[in-house]
Amino acid sequence: MNNNIVVAIDGYSSCGKSTLAKALAKELHFIYVDSGAMYRAVTLYFLRHNIDLENHAQIAEALHNIHLNFHTQNHKTFITLNEEDVSDEIRQMHVAEKVSSVAAIKEVRVAMVRQQQRLGRSKNIIMDGRDIGTVVFPDAQVKLFMTADPKIRAERRYKELLPTNPNITLEEVFDNLAHRDYQDTTREESPLTRAEDAIILDNTDLSQDEQLMFAISHIEPFIAE
Repeated sequence: MNNNIVVAIDGYSSCGKSTLAKALAKELHFIYVDSGAMYRAVTLYFLRHNIDLENHAQIAEALHNIHLNFHTQNHKTFITLNEEDVSDEIRQMHVAEKVSSVAAIKEVRVAMVRQQQRLGRSKNIIMDGRDIGTVVFPDAQVKLFMTADPKIRAERRYKELLPTNPNITLEEVFDNLAHRDYQDTTREESPLTRAEDAIILDNTDLSQDEQLMFAISHIEPFIAE
């Protein structure tokens, strides 16, 4: 069995990248690395410490003081920011509203890409994000690019947020996703684009089981090598 397979999953916000990545990691016994959670954790740190996104000295100092780690429990992946579990807080709207701006900062992306590449050097991993197949792991054996109808994406995200954000509206979520799409695809540093060899996975009308089987069918040939 090949012991250094990298599966890169890129795509738009709220397309279910993390859901698919977690399911694949569980099914194939790979390690799941949530790159989006890393950028969200950095954003949370910046918000807590009032980091000026135009102040490069502040950003550099902040990144030096940010230590991220992943751990798993009962097939769930958690992220710690300086040893604090922030897995739930980074999913809140105040972080979602700023994460694209923070992720567009060159110093932030360089720091996170360095950490991500370190994680993928010697293990079978599933990593999802915006530039995994284009920048982080351009030589990944399997690249998937996920997309879905914007209205469907907004509805999924709304249902996910509602239990912890009872006052949120569907319109607010839709507008947030549209804004993030614009920022992700037009930013100067590592914009969201599909790698030429990435397989498109449009899950607008697919169940979670159907998209899982689709992905596994493209990964299994490399496991057998």
